[in-house]
Amino acid sequence: MKVVHLCLACFYPDGYSYQENMLPKYHKMLGMEVAIIASLVTFDENGRNAYLPKASRYQNEYGIWVTRLDYRGPLPLARKLHRYRGVYQAIQREKPDVLFLHGCQFVDIGQVVRYVKAHPQVRVYVDNHADFSNSATNFLSKNLLHRLLWRHCAHKILPYTRKFYGVLPARVDFLRQVYRLPEDKVELLVMGADDEAVEKSGQPQARQAARRRYGVEDGDFLVVTGGKINAFKTQTLLLMQAVRNIPRPDLKLIVFGSVVPELKDQVAALADGDRVRFIGWVEPRDSYDLFAAADLCCFPGRHSVFWEQACGQGIPLMVKQWAGTTHVDAGGNVIFLTQDSREEMEKALRGLLEDPQAYAAMLRAARGPGMKRFSYRDIALRSIEGDRNEGT
Repeated sequence: MKVVHLCLACFYPDGYSYQENMLPKYHKMLGMEVAIIASLVTFDENGRNAYLPKASRYQNEYGIWVTRLDYRGPLPLARKLHRYRGVYQAIQREKPDVLFLHGCQFVDIGQVVRYVKAHPQVRVYVDNHADFSNSATNFLSKNLLHRLLWRHCAHKILPYTRKFYGVLPARVDFLRQVYRLPEDKVELLVMGADDEAVEKSGQPQARQAARRRYGVEDGDFLVVTGGKINAFKTQTLLLMQAVRNIPRPDLKLIVFGSVVPELKDQVAALADGDRVRFIGWVEPRDSYDLFAAADLCCFPGRHSVFWEQACGQGIPLMVKQWAGTTHVDAGGNVIFLTQDSREEMEKALRGLLEDPQAYAAMLRAARGPGMKRFSYRDIALRSIEGDRNEGT
């Protein structure tokens, strides 16, 4: 069976651990033939969106053929509407049994419809990474782009699609409420963690090495946070203040990620180099070692894929409570923050430090059966489970 992943509504950065990277990897590891057709959007060395210079075809780090398509038409508009050269021909060359669309928000979805009409045996799955925290945030985006254009695209592919997956409960709701897709076609397919990286970073020597690298002793309680620090995630600064306010030398915080220029001075002022360290951007694979070294992963701002990665690694979590993101609760592994306040974070951290039994209960829940739910090997199986059951 050949699975072709279409990353035309979104970015596709080589070498990362996003769902767009992990599902193809594990579909191949499960014995399927896999190809990727993607846009030119990638990331630069600081994790920011960037564009490759031209169309290309190459094998990625997993030996999967990747076809990058150039834009069609005036560049700013083509990038906004996701219009490409040669979509139909690229799909035709790959001869898929299954098409997995990472997002339906691209005008050239009509070329996908054209292909599946001509090849009705092809099964289609579509996922969705949009919700009201990252999309439809103003009148034009909500009413013109999503409720008109992207809803139209979703309904064009609807008759040929077996499942639309929201990768968060909030993103399932977005499919139903904004795109008005039928209940029986929509379900949750969570993001997760790379099983190979989890196994490697989970070795005791890997945890010890990571802690030694950053001056963390065996008896220290290490909190790790990471991601992009920008206007939408200033809560990281509050976390840094909370740790500094707790006079315990055994409490340490490591912050990694990119920082927008206007916040660099604030981050530098809060990072004392001893108990609170900012280490800058790290390679995606290195985040697994950092999380494995942690006693607690804390993400007090907007949702990121690191939430599910930490769940897949069996690390207790402290995260901001957003509507439609409580799926990371595997039975007591999470503390949900309800306010953007240093005081709330400080109180939660003090509670764990002063009540080791409470932390031990969180750790047991984090390392329980819920880990399997966030395994990308299992997620890859679930994503096209019906097709595997048919023996294709």
